[in-house]
Amino acid sequence: MDRLFEPLGLLHGRAAAAAMAADLALPLAGGPAVFTLVRLIGPGVPEAPLALADVPEDWQAAVMELTRAPAPFAGLPTGRPLVMGILNVTPDSFSDGGRHGDHAEAIAAGHAMLEAGADLLDIGGESTRPGAAPVPPEEECRRILPVIRELAKAATVSVDTRNAATMLAALEAGAEIVNDVSALRHDPAAVRVLAQSEASVILMHMLGDDPRTMQRDPRYGDVAAEVAAFLAERIAWTERQGIARGRIAVDPGIGFGKRARHNLDLMDRLPLLAGLGCPVVFGASRKRFLGEITGVEDAADRVVGSVAAAMLAAQSGAAILRVHDVAETVAALAVWDAVSRSGEAAEDGAAET
Repeated sequence: MDRLFEPLGLLHGRAAAAAMAADLALPLAGGPAVFTLVRLIGPGVPEAPLALADVPEDWQAAVMELTRAPAPFAGLPTGRPLVMGILNVTPDSFSDGGRHGDHAEAIAAGHAMLEAGADLLDIGGESTRPGAAPVPPEEECRRILPVIRELAKAATVSVDTRNAATMLAALEAGAEIVNDVSALRHDPAAVRVLAQSEASVILMHMLGDDPRTMQRDPRYGDVAAEVAAFLAERIAWTERQGIARGRIAVDPGIGFGKRARHNLDLMDRLPLLAGLGCPVVFGASRKRFLGEITGVEDAADRVVGSVAAAMLAAQSGAAILRVHDVAETVAALAVWDAVSRSGEAAEDGAAET
């Protein structure tokens, strides 16, 4: 594992503005959150956090990398967390399998998400829940291509697939983003499809590259550091294949080869991914560990826990929130944004007096 710099001591709103004015903080990935502490993690290094004023000179360039806003991703808006609506055209997805099996129903559901405030849609035809059986690309395409063709007329569409043939067909149908849970490891031809297109890609961490086995006794020493190191390696590899960093986003893979304690640690330390220089996609929506925490067995009823997880991720610098419950997430973000702007307005007013 390479050495990584972890931003700590995050502040928001009025507290963030005050700390910045006092030169006690730096913006995390362009803001609006700021960090006041940093620590170096990795083999043979101390883990005690340092105030920014105490950062050694040889750390400073790396620490400043934590402040840089990622390049705009897939032509989407910047400056606020975006909401990605999940649309599974499958019979067996863990939360909504079978609900959108009919193309017309799936298209209607996508339009409903857009009307509720989704910024983009993630359309998939293969369940990647733990233990799910693989789906041939031909069947995957039969499920999703009519849906992508229609919804791509109204919004930015991401295709959730591991298969190169499906990626190519989806991009030809109008998708602009490939969301690959295997981080381009499953199908050797996948990276060539992307390199020969202008599409963007989301690289996700998964333990191994097979959903059927990813939950068999997952073990980590330091899950956040290991996930960050994995994603750093995949970004570098993808760039070497001819795909510019500005076309790449990363996802820590909540629930993909992780126990509840691993998921919680990743959520708590999500700012560690800011130093990778790519937008962070976060998807914990309706997942089992939220049900374990809240005592809610039915995945469709885990709305409150899902929104809470999404908001924590937004405050930690996530750029895209992948969710089932679009309207609820959009409403929660609106309240958070209003509070943040209120704090900024108060600081501006104080400066004018």
